[in-house]
Amino acid sequence: MSGPEAVNGEGWRLFHATGTTPSGAPPQLPPAPPWRRFRGGPPQPQPPDDEQAARRRLGDVDAVPMLDQERIDVVNAALLLRRPLLVTGAPGVGKSTLAYLISREFGLGRVLEWNVVSRTILRDGLYSHDALGRAQAIAAWRAGLPSAVAADEDQPSPALGDFITLGPLGTALLPYDRPRVLLVDELDKSDIDLPNDLLHVLENGSYDVPELVRDVAGTARVHTSDPAGYAEVRHGRVECREFPVVVITSNGEREFPAAFRRRCLPLEMRTPTREQLLAMVVGHLGARPQGTEDLVDLFVQRVKAGGTHSLDQLLNAVQMTTAGGFAADGDGRKLLETLLRDLAKGR
Repeated sequence: MSGPEAVNGEGWRLFHATGTTPSGAPPQLPPAPPWRRFRGGPPQPQPPDDEQAARRRLGDVDAVPMLDQERIDVVNAALLLRRPLLVTGAPGVGKSTLAYLISREFGLGRVLEWNVVSRTILRDGLYSHDALGRAQAIAAWRAGLPSAVAADEDQPSPALGDFITLGPLGTALLPYDRPRVLLVDELDKSDIDLPNDLLHVLENGSYDVPELVRDVAGTARVHTSDPAGYAEVRHGRVECREFPVVVITSNGEREFPAAFRRRCLPLEMRTPTREQLLAMVVGHLGARPQGTEDLVDLFVQRVKAGGTHSLDQLLNAVQMTTAGGFAADGDGRKLLETLLRDLAKGR
């Protein structure tokens, strides 16, 4: 490292939480620590961008950082050490948005989302095998051919890989030259065993697909979680080249095992400042409608009073003020109160 950043000791802070790159080129991560290096192959092409999804989450961001310096430092440490981020905070505070902020700022392409529910198991994130579909395809293939000899000469049997689809976690661990961004949303809603089941995968950056391990073909072309995406898997094993940027969110409904927490860097999200909220409104709406400052002040006041509020409530309220003929006083005031209601009260 050379230049001004090396002189002032800021060279390790590659992420600035703005979603923009002042130099015009995405920053490049330094090599991973020796204990976080992997040798997966063959290399996969870079993933597609999904600017529409990023725009829904972030809007048109500007140079206003969306996090304070303490939290920016935690994100930078996770990126340099190749460790997952365990992001906590109140519902609606913007935890999942962090994944999109990192992806846009580093130019890492489409974010892979794994939305966890109480029935989710590790295999759901890694891959799925449509065994019934394959059995039906083989039966149809056999019924349509006069003999096994003709099958070998004229038309191959349905390939096993055609019925394997890698999940978000499984796709993120493919051997890309630059890391993918994986959002594991609301892990605290999972079965109690899932965090422990994740330990091996997060530590080793690899996993096996048993169906493909047993396949005599040796190499399989499988579906991925990207639209119309495919990947080549050799001998049933998937191993990353660059460990993905993993953002795990939790609403704090339960504690995670110490062994799991040891492998993650904790990051507690807080409600953005007034300046950040105003920048967020402008980013999403492209303007600052009249009365925006008053609504932001009201939102901040209610959060400080201990209420539970989400950022999209503020956006909804500001958006209403742009509707033709809507007046924020009188009857309109009652509707704004409904939009900015305390979510902890249940109604």
